[in-house]
Formats: sequence, C-alpha cells, structure tokens
Amino acid sequence: MEVIYAKNTPRIVPASPEAPIIQTRKVLLKCRSVVVCTATSTVTLTSPECEHLILEEKFAIGQTFRQMKQVPAFSLKEVEIVDTPSGEEELRRTYTLCSPGIECEILEVFPSRDMFTYGEDWLAKQRLSASMRWSPETDASS
Repeated sequence: MEVIYAKNTPRIVPASPEAPIIQTRKVLLKCRSVVVCTATSTVTLTSPECEHLILEEKFAIGQTFRQMKQVPAFSLKEVEIVDTPSGEEELRRTYTLCSPGIECEILEVFPSRDMFTYGEDWLAKQRLSASMRWSPETDASS
C-alpha cells in the first residue's frame, strides 16, 4: 500500500460521536509493484481508540478493524464500469464499512476488469509493459 495523501480535520479534543475526526485519504494498492486498485476514502472516527490507530499508528482501514477485533457492517452503494481512453474497462465500486468508533466510505477503482479474468497473466503483462516504458537504453537516447 502506498499513501498518496491523508488529510485530517483538526484534532482539538479526542474523537467522539459529538466531535468526530474525519480523514480523507487516497492510497494505491499494489501487487508486485503493479497498481491493482486506487482507493479513496472518507474515514469518520468517533472513538479515541480508532483515532489512535488511524492517525498515530498509521494503520490501514482493514488493519484497524482487525486490531479492534471487529467485523464491520458492509454496504455496497454502487458498482460501475467505465471505458478508459486506453480501451480498458475500469471497474469502480463504492461501499461503506461501519463499526463502533469508525465509519468509512470507500471508492475503489480497479484499472481493468481483465485483472479478475486473467489474474496472474494480467499482472505479468502489466509488469512487462511497465518495464518496457523505461529502461536505461531508452533513457540514454533522449
């Protein structure tokens, strides 16, 4: 996981239902250096424990639920397929995860539906494509 950004509302008092702390974040989920998902989240923290795990310990969302030994309520809000200029079909899903002390709304964007059909072959093709975009030989000629 690579964090692109994580922005928080001011932390004036410990997180509570009356004074939630909200974090917006964007992360890249990678497998073998290939981005397999971009996740943009709004995380609402309403307990000091969740605040500590997310903001101080820098836990990922799933790690936070595991650390708290909670299984969040999952609600799928939307799924869509978007044609990209490169001809890929991007898969997007928006969902919420909720449990005491933390609520998350997450948009996941998967770069290609093919990754779910072709798995390892898709991943290998992406890695090969990335390695061909830059090499010392092509860089030296510019």
